[in-house]
Amino acid sequence: MKRPISAPSLLFCVVMAVGVGLGWGQVAEPAPATGPLKPHPTNPRYFTDVSGKAVYLTGSHVWNNLPDIGPSDPPPAFDFDAYLDFLRRHNHNFIRLWRLEEVAWDTRLQPNDVDQAAMNNVAPHPWKRTGPGNALDGKPKFNLEEFDPAYFERLRSRVSAAGDRSIYVSVMLFQGANSWKDHPFHAANNVNSIDGDADGDGRGVETHMLKTPAVTALQERYMRKVLDTLNDLDNVLYEISNESGAYSTEWQYHMIRFIKEYEKKKPKQHAVGMTFQYSPDAKQRGTNKLLFDSPADWISPNRDAPDGRDYLRNPPPADGKKVILNDTDHLGGIIGDSAWVWKSFCRGHNPIFMDPYDNRVLGKGSPDQWNALRQSLGQTRRLAGRVDLAAMLPHDNLASTKYCLAQPGVAYIVYLPDGGEVTVDLSAASGTFQVEWVPPGEGTTTPGQPATGGAKQSFTAPFSGSAVLFLWKPAK
Repeated sequence: MKRPISAPSLLFCVVMAVGVGLGWGQVAEPAPATGPLKPHPTNPRYFTDVSGKAVYLTGSHVWNNLPDIGPSDPPPAFDFDAYLDFLRRHNHNFIRLWRLEEVAWDTRLQPNDVDQAAMNNVAPHPWKRTGPGNALDGKPKFNLEEFDPAYFERLRSRVSAAGDRSIYVSVMLFQGANSWKDHPFHAANNVNSIDGDADGDGRGVETHMLKTPAVTALQERYMRKVLDTLNDLDNVLYEISNESGAYSTEWQYHMIRFIKEYEKKKPKQHAVGMTFQYSPDAKQRGTNKLLFDSPADWISPNRDAPDGRDYLRNPPPADGKKVILNDTDHLGGIIGDSAWVWKSFCRGHNPIFMDPYDNRVLGKGSPDQWNALRQSLGQTRRLAGRVDLAAMLPHDNLASTKYCLAQPGVAYIVYLPDGGEVTVDLSAASGTFQVEWVPPGEGTTTPGQPATGGAKQSFTAPFSGSAVLFLWKPAK
């Protein structure tokens, strides 16, 4: 789909049937991934595959979509098929597949995010628990030389199942330390004499540093196993670690380069990401600059933008230096609304949501309270599929609201945070544009009167509240 709004094609007709004929509340069968993603050569705000078209990623993720998490032992099984159905209903095409390194997670330490917190068991893990001897949790110690096939079978089956639904999966390889006593690399928890707490301070952050060669070697061996398990799948991306502090910078850079070097010898090469380096200790938090300076293909920043803006309330326009997956997980956790979705989309980002899903792990209030945000993510994906996304750039100067994604003269997507009236600069455009209005978070669209290029034009939303204006040239 190279030029769906400026040249006639059968594919354009298909796309229009998806966006209009089926209605905004319905979901068409998606196209499968065709080759691993890589940054688009002319618009690296987005990825592309072997088709050459820009691929827009958006979706929601939940902590227990790979490990089972819960207060029971074993923890309750996660219904992954139902989760995929949930994603498809909302027209999402991306998730982060979580990894928790410890055998337990105390969500009581996060009272602002949960109504009913608990000490949760986490399983499975990459290594067998063979003993001899018991770990600190009373179960057999880990043997870090023996992988647990069940873990990697689950990993592959879930990534493959997501691919069957045309959902891209970022496989999280590591996760910032929570409870060191519950980590397999704690000296008391393994039979291999591995102690990841090099300085003995009881935190174990050295596992995400390059201080202990034996630990790094075990991590690289585990990564090779993951890469071998998933290399033939097209819908895969990788994330080194979720919110490891600034101490992890060189370790994460090393691991990114390790993946890229190892996959050079493999049939397929996959995009690698680095996400914000959070730490409870403000002195150990990373910066967005460390993400932009990294060898990663994609990043997820925290709120603070280089120009003083806020990636949650007023995201800066993406400049294409990295593909940005603007993730609420790093902007405040379970946070966000439809406004954040549309602002991010119109500024050239790929928004993703840290979704409490059914509130079984974290979350407060009704899970349905996030439906408008989820629906907005799906709406942006529908619009992204109706334009030549590779030609769409953020153009704040073309709309009075300052939120405009456009291919000038061809297509304009404008967000009105407060609804009402907006002025769009069509001075450099010619011909007639079709007009549609989209109410964020809903499943409808309202046609407007056609507009003519050649001058600035004012448009008034036909409904109250925030609105999205879509101007496009019909095929000739």
